[in-house]
Amino acid sequence: MMKEKFLELMKERRSERKFLNIPIPKNQIEKIIDCASFAATARNIQPWEFIVITDTTTKKLIADLAPNGSFLANAPSCIAVFCQDTKYYLEDGCAATENILLAATCLGIASCWVAGDKKPYCQKIRSLLSLPENYKLISIIALGYSEEKAACPPKRQLNAVLHWEKYQKNI
Repeated sequence: MMKEKFLELMKERRSERKFLNIPIPKNQIEKIIDCASFAATARNIQPWEFIVITDTTTKKLIADLAPNGSFLANAPSCIAVFCQDTKYYLEDGCAATENILLAATCLGIASCWVAGDKKPYCQKIRSLLSLPENYKLISIIALGYSEEKAACPPKRQLNAVLHWEKYQKNI
């Protein structure tokens, strides 16, 4: 029963960009990061570091650096996911990011993933948050209580994306 509810929860997750001005309790953030730390990780390296940002000035600076992340300035909290530059840093960091998104949804907290890796602003954000040079920015996640529930955008049907044994063009 609970497992089925989790599957439904995954379908409920939306990218939300409008947040109420209500802080997220520290224990809720800690639960989210704890879930992130259980993400899949190649060779169990766990290369991640999670920086929680609640300071208004810092959020504004990050929002100004990330062209598609202007809403970060108005999120009560943001989490920057960094990984040490290892062979599978991007895969590990993306797995941790997805865990953050799902854990937030489970706790009734809205979120939105802003791209990191290979964006021109990555080094500036890394410096702003005082991480060593061998860390790469994977994502920045806005967190907050939703001002308005985002509608589900159309999704491709299962029969359009599922292939058995080999790819077959669906007509």
